Amino acid sequence: MSISAPKMTIKRHMPWPLRAVLLVLVVGVGGALAMWAYDLGRNFAGLNPDGMKDRVETLSEQVKSISAERDKFSTTANAAESQLNIERSAQEQLANQIKTLVAENSKLKEDLSFFQSLLPTNVGTQGITIQRLKADIIVPNQVRYQLLAMQGGNAGREFAGNLQLSVTVLQAGKSVIINFPEQNATVTDLARYKLAFKYYQRVEGVVTLPEGSIIKAVQARVLDRGQMRAQQSVNL
Repeated sequence: MSISAPKMTIKRHMPWPLRAVLLVLVVGVGGALAMWAYDLGRNFAGLNPDGMKDRVETLSEQVKSISAERDKFSTTANAAESQLNIERSAQEQLANQIKTLVAENSKLKEDLSFFQSLLPTNVGTQGITIQRLKADIIVPNQVRYQLLAMQGGNAGREFAGNLQLSVTVLQAGKSVIINFPEQNATVTDLARYKLAFKYYQRVEGVVTLPEGSIIKAVQARVLDRGQMRAQQSVNL
């Protein structure tokens, strides 16, 4: 048997401070390479911090400009809406005024037509006259009357008298005359039939007949201390 010994390798021993310095260098170089690669990739992808900052500032300015423009448009829209509401309100008021004026105009035309229909044909006639008595049935037992009592000629004094209405109706097939004011009329009712004028007096009102009455005719009379001074009739 032969004796054989293992091979021996002789290595140089590196002090640990040198190893630490070498490790730090390797880590530093690796970190620098990594940062370089990161910056290179960001620049390649368009993620440059300086460029991004400028772009952010640009976008911020655009946002501010758009916001200011939006606020301006919003203010203009609010003002326009307020103006529109004012114009609508004015139009509604104008429409109401027009309706009122139309109604007043119709009333004036009606009054004018009434007075024209009552213009006397014998203005110079002396004494009291009734001009064109008008009567309209409102409901079967109610009639509205209108007339103009006039004092013709050169009236020297004011006339004072009373108006009396006689309404001819059919009741149960019989003709009946009902006078107004009635005998048992109140002071207020009697006052409605008082006449006091120097030249003319317009008289109008509504009389109510008993239920079931059929109105056939209306006669108006002007009385002076119980004496008839004028009369006129109209058939219905």
